[in-house]
Amino acid sequence: MSKPSTEQTVTSLSRRKFLTVGAGLAGGLFLGKACWYEPRTFVMEELHLSVAKVPPGPGLRIIHLSDLHLRSLPNHFAAAAATINDLDPDLILLTGDYLDQSRKLAGVLDFVKLLRCEGGIFAVQGNWEYWARLEGEPLRRKLAKAGAELLIDEHRDLLIRGIPLSILGIDYPSASRSLEKIRQTAVSNRLNIVLSHVPAFGHDRLASVADLILSGHTHGGQVRLPYIHPFYLPRFSAPFVSGLYRVTDRHIPLYVNRGMGTSVLPARLFCPPEIALLQLHSPAAGEVPWQQHPASHTGAPIRS
Repeated sequence: MSKPSTEQTVTSLSRRKFLTVGAGLAGGLFLGKACWYEPRTFVMEELHLSVAKVPPGPGLRIIHLSDLHLRSLPNHFAAAAATINDLDPDLILLTGDYLDQSRKLAGVLDFVKLLRCEGGIFAVQGNWEYWARLEGEPLRRKLAKAGAELLIDEHRDLLIRGIPLSILGIDYPSASRSLEKIRQTAVSNRLNIVLSHVPAFGHDRLASVADLILSGHTHGGQVRLPYIHPFYLPRFSAPFVSGLYRVTDRHIPLYVNRGMGTSVLPARLFCPPEIALLQLHSPAAGEVPWQQHPASHTGAPIRS
């Protein structure tokens, strides 16, 4: 009479062991995805925008990068730099938070030195530059030696493909005085591209001059679950998470980059690091400017 009981116990233990091992494997796969695979697998996000101030022709190809959080130059960042250069962008624009907890610039500068762009590389500061006390003129000088120009509440006028444009660099945290200073120096008949580390600020103050706003800071939530709002977003983020938004009564496009690195936690989950390629072109006949074209996200992974 004891045999069936013994077989039942063995079966129960085998099932429990199977479930335990299965749960462990699933947890290991999720941990590997979050801590190794996803942080090293950049996704190219391609966005086509029609902008009224862009004349007919090839338009502009802009690479937007943000939140590098580098201490060294890992292989996957070197591979990303090679991919960016192969795209032959007209501009490369960086929107802050280049450092990580080590508060060292070596990896950032090595990465920037790899980038090639005839139109120039322009950057603004984020909160990590201030926390690390590596902001301002010292950072400007170091980035200049690496080939990038840091803009601190100032603008640079350029002529690219015959298009007169200005890069308006707002310093963190895009306070009212910074916005007013930029607004007063901007010229409304130029194509004005605004760089702000944080996406949540007084956009209305720039409504009369801005044609495109690029930001980062949010990391897209960094660690999240599909179809669920991020568990945490840093200050000066909400209601923006990632991707394309419209702000002000003029419906100015605001693009929020998920960033390339990780902060605090060395992990990403369902929120891959991003390289954004923005293609600006003249509106077609009858087209409303700032229209996002359907084929906007390529989702092409870039690995080392």
